[in-house]
Formats: sequence, C-alpha cells, structure tokens
Amino acid sequence: MYHHVKRLMYTVRVDAPDPSFGNMLLEQFGGANGELAAAMQYSIQGLNCDDAARKDMLMDIGTEELSHLEVVGTLARLHLAPMKNMRDAAEADPLIAIAGGGGVNLYNSMGSAWTADYLKITGELDVDLRSNIAAEARAKIVYERLINFCDDAGTKDALQFLMTREITHMKVFAAALESMEKPAFSIGRIAPSAGVVNQYFNDSSGTGDMGEIDTRGPWNEGGDWEYVESPALKSNGSGNGSASNGAEKAADGEVAGDIIFENSIPASAEAIQETLVEHLRDLLHAEKQLVRALPKMARAAQSLQLREAFEMHLAETEEQVERLNEVLNFLNAGNARLKPCKGMMGLIEEGEEIIADGKKKDPYLADLELIAAAHKVEHYEIASYITARNLAFQLRLPEVSRLLQMSLAEEQNSDMLLDQIGRPLTSVLGRPAAVV
Repeated sequence: MYHHVKRLMYTVRVDAPDPSFGNMLLEQFGGANGELAAAMQYSIQGLNCDDAARKDMLMDIGTEELSHLEVVGTLARLHLAPMKNMRDAAEADPLIAIAGGGGVNLYNSMGSAWTADYLKITGELDVDLRSNIAAEARAKIVYERLINFCDDAGTKDALQFLMTREITHMKVFAAALESMEKPAFSIGRIAPSAGVVNQYFNDSSGTGDMGEIDTRGPWNEGGDWEYVESPALKSNGSGNGSASNGAEKAADGEVAGDIIFENSIPASAEAIQETLVEHLRDLLHAEKQLVRALPKMARAAQSLQLREAFEMHLAETEEQVERLNEVLNFLNAGNARLKPCKGMMGLIEEGEEIIADGKKKDPYLADLELIAAAHKVEHYEIASYITARNLAFQLRLPEVSRLLQMSLAEEQNSDMLLDQIGRPLTSVLGRPAAVV
C-alpha cells in the first residue's frame, strides 16, 4: 500500500529555468536508466522474491525510486515552464511545448516513449541484484553528466543528492548479493561444461592496421585459464575448433551432459526405470503418511488461514496418492510393495513433537513452528518429485512426467502459501526488547 506524502524527498530550487536542460532531465524521468524504470524494476523483483528479508529491501528501494521520480519530474517541470508561453523556449522541443503543454510525460530526452523493455527481471535473485548494481552505476553516470551540463546551483544540488543515492543503492545491492554467500559464477543450477568454461578464445588474433596486438592479462592467463589461439581458424570446417579439447580430455571416461564419469558405463533404460519405480514407492509411502498427519496439523493450527491451508493440502495430497498409483500401474509396478520412507517418518515425528510443545507456547509462535515443520515436509516432497519427474523425462514418458509435474507444482504452491501465511504472524510478534 502506497501513501503519498505531500513533500519532496529533496526540496528543489530552480533559479534560472533552462528548457533545453529540462529536456535533458527527461532522460532520468522516462528514459532507460531513469527513476521510473528503477522503481518498476526493483518493485517487481520484490513482488517475485520469496526471500522475505531481501524482498523488503527491494520494496524499500523501489519506493524510494518513486520519490526520486517526483524530484526529477519537479525539476524538469520547472525548467520546462517557459515553454508554456515563450516561442523561443518552445523551439527547444516542440513536442513537449505543443503536445505536452510544457509539462513532463513518460518520454526520454529524444521523445521516445517509456517501455517495460527497459526492465531487467529474471526471477533469479542473484542475477537480478547484479542487474540492479549495473543499473545504479548507469544512473550515476547519467546524473554526473547532467551535473556537468548544468549551470543552475539549485538544480545541481538536487542532482548531487540523487547521484549520491545511486551509490547508496549500489552498496545495498552489493551487500545483499554478498550476504547470499554464493560463489561469484554459480549462476542458476546447471553446472557449466568442465574444461570449456576456463578456455579463453583469442578470436581477434594478429596485428591490426593501427598496431593493435594480442594482449594478455588476468582475464586470459594465470589461474585456471587455458589460452586457445584462433579456434575458428583451426576448426578444419568442423565448427568446434579447440573447444573440443574438453571432450578429448575426457577420452578415458564417459561424458553425460556436462558431467564426466571416469570408467563408467551409461545406465540402461531398464536400470533407470527400476530406480524410478523405487523412488515412486518411497514417495507413495511418504504421501500416505502425510495423509494421516495433515489432519493433526490442521487441528493444532491456531490461525484459521493456516488450518484451511492444511485442509486444502490434505485434499491435494489424497489426489497425489492417486496419481502415484496411476504412474506405478503405468510402469507395471502397481503391485509392488511400498518402500518405507524413513525421511518422512522423521519429519512427521518432529512435527508431532512441535504440536505437543505448541500447546505451551504463544499461539503465534506455535503456528510459526508448525509452518516451519510444514516447510520441511514440502521441501522434502519437492526434491522427491523433481527427481522422479526428471527420471521419467529421461525415459521419454511424457504422461508420467506430466502427472509428476502436477504434483510438484502443488507442492511448490503450498510451500509459497505457507510463507505468505507466516510473514504476518512474524510481524505481529514485533521486536523484543534488547537483552542486556
């Protein structure tokens, strides 16, 4: 929920309006590196963020960027004001003067309309934070150039403030990224191809007309780097060039996707299906245990919303049991005995202890403990369904993959719903007094 405070974050003063400079300011109003783009980018990233702490940070900065938009818009409007009734001033930008009446609109300095294409949103928090750091760096440079082209003291003061906040936000995003403690190049979940990832291709080889030469530096020598000279010229028409070195190095082993196994034999379809069936038997036993446990969790829940969530997931779990039976029948393993799922046994036992202890606790704390136990169950099931679905996909069983994906999506949605229920409960608890 947004609330407009009728006061600028930074009070602006323009002593000598300059319509041409006002046009330049529109770059930070409706341009690719402007404040609206930043506000929308961070806010939408925040809406997509499952990490409560970093979501709060993104929404804080996204909201501040909206206040910066108001500051830039006010500055631009004051500089563009002469366009309303002065012909000479209007000629600085006829579009603004005639179509816009000398006011601001969501256009950049060249009159191009603002577009959502400016936004960089991937849904991967670490990737988005890197985009945000780059966005703040670009905005800082734009403000610096605007300051250099400005003669009005009041305007320069406001721009200096806005430029400084870009650095502040860079520091915040960098700290948030560092706090995730992810290796610098661990982007996504699929590992890069061994060998190839450390090859530097010298694709602009030789000496140029202006005396340019091939250079070496920490970006292509030392450490794990392998310098590959002119791979395109050595490809012999194969298109692979020296990039095939990784495969050649794996000659003593088998290559499965991006993973190299030494002295191994690829698994047969029968072996993969046997593994899948065993995994499904374990998963079916886990779901049947959960069918018995969920009613107890629903009765223990203090919050009506949490109780209804458990009851809804019980109905989903009963359907998931049916799907697993359908899949096992499809694989001619419907009569196979269940494999006791020790992992789920342990999680349910832990949940029963939490239910018993919760009777002595504050209702909000009791529900949060219950949600934590349910999260553990969901994550266990999500991991199991992902493995089963991937095995079915490898066996080229689209119907089995589809059924398992349906259950996986339900588990993922349930996990997100638990998070949404838990956040308000946490905020109700407030902050405890400092312990001395």
